[in-house]
Amino acid sequence: MYRSDLKNWPIFTFLDPAFLSKIHMTIVYGTLGGEALIVTKDNMVYAIGSNDHGCLGTGDTLSYIEPRKVEALCDKEIRTIAYGRGPHVLALTGAGEVYSWGHNNYSELGNCTAVVEDSVPKQIKMDLSNKFVVDIACGSYHSLALTREGEVYAWGGNNFGQVNSNVGVNLNTPKKVNSALTLKIVSISCGQAMNMVITNDGEVYGWGQNNFGQLGIGNYVNQGSPCKVTSLIGVTIEKIACGCTHVLALSNKGNLYVWGANNSGQLGLDTGSKSDAWRPVQLVVEEVNRVADIATMHFSHISVALVEGNRIYVWGSCLSQSVLVPTLTTLNYLHDAFALYATPKVTYKPIVFYDDEEEVSFEDCFREAFDDSTTSDFVVNVQQKSIFVHKAILRIRSEYFRTMFQNKWADDDQCAMDQYQFSYNVYKAFLKYLYTDEIDLPEENVFELLELANSFNENQLKKRCTRIMKKAITIENSASIYSMAVEYDAKELEEYCFKFMLNHITAVMQSENFAKLSENMMKTFKLKAAHTGALKT
Repeated sequence: MYRSDLKNWPIFTFLDPAFLSKIHMTIVYGTLGGEALIVTKDNMVYAIGSNDHGCLGTGDTLSYIEPRKVEALCDKEIRTIAYGRGPHVLALTGAGEVYSWGHNNYSELGNCTAVVEDSVPKQIKMDLSNKFVVDIACGSYHSLALTREGEVYAWGGNNFGQVNSNVGVNLNTPKKVNSALTLKIVSISCGQAMNMVITNDGEVYGWGQNNFGQLGIGNYVNQGSPCKVTSLIGVTIEKIACGCTHVLALSNKGNLYVWGANNSGQLGLDTGSKSDAWRPVQLVVEEVNRVADIATMHFSHISVALVEGNRIYVWGSCLSQSVLVPTLTTLNYLHDAFALYATPKVTYKPIVFYDDEEEVSFEDCFREAFDDSTTSDFVVNVQQKSIFVHKAILRIRSEYFRTMFQNKWADDDQCAMDQYQFSYNVYKAFLKYLYTDEIDLPEENVFELLELANSFNENQLKKRCTRIMKKAITIENSASIYSMAVEYDAKELEEYCFKFMLNHITAVMQSENFAKLSENMMKTFKLKAAHTGALKT
């Protein structure tokens, strides 16, 4: 994926492009997809979102629309992040340490504390202090950690035996999963309240909730200890992914196996009755010879597969509709399916960006093309300075330029704009706006840009300038902004400014800028204010 693709998740909508360009890794989580963690290229960690149960790790429960630094995780070389439904969050560092924070009603933080939530990331030390952890996974209210030695540790909610054979007793500190796992484990995955793991020879074990057959062991009995999926004997599984109550497994030959719940068609078997499967069933995706990758997540019923030819198929619960068979999409990445089809719009695992793979986005191409003399086919001259542009872009974006290129400048490769008496900086900001839809200009020059927009009949730009000026209004400058709004016939800004002045009438009338108003302007304002009853005579 590329950083520009993050716009598919609503939570990234308001992030500054300059900040987006610094992102190395990010993950979106929460019951509404309302939280995100971001690791930047310089090893800093930031959070944005609604912060339920302190799950942003910022030391409070305040919501943040702008990135807020997570001090406890900065400079820790975060390798991966996992989240639960509460949500509780885990982060794995380059030193093999695990940090946890957020919801803790089921002891899912694993830090031997009885608090119901913790908004500050803390290292989990009990039984993991001398272990180097290489992977982490979260179910809805429990967690797993995989060590370098291939051992699995579990903690948190235990209503189905997902962390311990003593069903119903939550674990508030990590404990090694019992001796049934005698082989080295190389991969872990959590469903809502169950776990699946892969051994180093490709065997599969599962334990925990099994009321939909999601353990694949041929019955519906919950298991407090790991049980081998015997139906897969002779098949080497390389990757496993747990949904809420179903499982996808990918073999070394590119064959896809599914089992568990099928209430939303998440098994892709199109059985008509949406019946569950308590043993693995091979799923054939149309005429595909080999499946390359799979994805799902612990609190949804969507299934996604990448097949040969880089084609993406989805099935299960997509936009709250049941898709009963694998359906080809136009998506480019597995992550796209969760941004566009899943509920909530989260990421099934962290998205990692590598600069040597970075693609220049559509927006970046236009930004780079502005004022580029090597690709320009038209030059705008202002105050003896040149701005290099492209006729096609100006025709598409501006009615003024479209008209001029059809008539006065039809055969020209440059024009002079000094006749309108706007400054070079304002002209350049206007032209850049046509390329980027951004206003790159100090607040004190925005009124001149507003006048230009008015002269060129650029209504959308007028609205943008008006919004900027609204935010800039103060007691000291309100009179001068009001005067200019009247002069430029900016009715919306005039009315907004007038109401602001009424709300601060005494202070405004004592301000220096109010005294500078023309006699006629001051008289008009006082009459209008008196009419509202703001001035008592």
